[in-house]
Amino acid sequence: MKTTCQSEYGTLQSVFIKKVDDSFVDQATISHQWKELNFLGEPDFHNAQNEYCHFEKLLRTSGAEIKHFEQDNSVSMDSIYCRDASIATDKGMILCTMGKAGRINEPAAAAKIYKSLGVEILGEIKNPGTVEGGDVAWLDEKTLAVGRTYRTNQEGIRQLRELLTPLGIQVMEVQLPHYKGPSDVFHLMSIFSPVDKDLAVVYSPLMPILFREELIDRGYVLVEVPDHEFESMGCNVLAIAPRQCVMVKGNEVTKSRLIDAGTTVLEYEGQEISYKGGGGPTCLTRPMWRRVEN
Repeated sequence: MKTTCQSEYGTLQSVFIKKVDDSFVDQATISHQWKELNFLGEPDFHNAQNEYCHFEKLLRTSGAEIKHFEQDNSVSMDSIYCRDASIATDKGMILCTMGKAGRINEPAAAAKIYKSLGVEILGEIKNPGTVEGGDVAWLDEKTLAVGRTYRTNQEGIRQLRELLTPLGIQVMEVQLPHYKGPSDVFHLMSIFSPVDKDLAVVYSPLMPILFREELIDRGYVLVEVPDHEFESMGCNVLAIAPRQCVMVKGNEVTKSRLIDAGTTVLEYEGQEISYKGGGGPTCLTRPMWRRVEN
């Protein structure tokens, strides 16, 4: 066994999160920000706290060390979706530049925490490049899939390649469709969530043919999310260990298909912290080190 940051499915050893108290702050903050940030509805602060408490308890079942991003007045309530501000590699963090204007300060806020804890910084994506963490997913330790979306542009992908190619890492560009346009939250991980080295949850109707064929060629079995569970985040699934995952409650067909594929499924109520803001369990976490088989 070994530890690596370059996995989406290994047994979670350490992870950063940002609690509701430090991101949503209070009901007044939510009321002031949610419309401008394109949330689907105004979250209820008290219910959000309860949902997040349960979510964090599920994360702790992995035995992982949980670290917290602190409250920072320079960022918005979107900072609860802390995956997006950075990318974890074995050689250090890559700080992103956000494609959503309202989130532009999040990478710098995350960097302050990393530096205070002695976490290495490998590099950063600089304007005019943009990359968001929800658009990147490790296929294996040497292959990083990157969605070309409204949040992640061509210049950002070029800079990412420049940082990772010297480490022997291939950056695989995945062209994603327009879907609902620039204002929507549509990342690569909206349609693709690995839960083991050869198992992934996918939403095929929005998946590029070349990428889908690449996954099949690599030996992935694809757990298909039905149309009616895509908007409720059936495809946004966080592996805390191989074939052990956390997902938003209410996606019964996807859950059943995961169980049939030999996966243990843990669920949380996500109406306030996930559905309204368009961020499932992968978005709510910045996984760091995972344990995988050699």
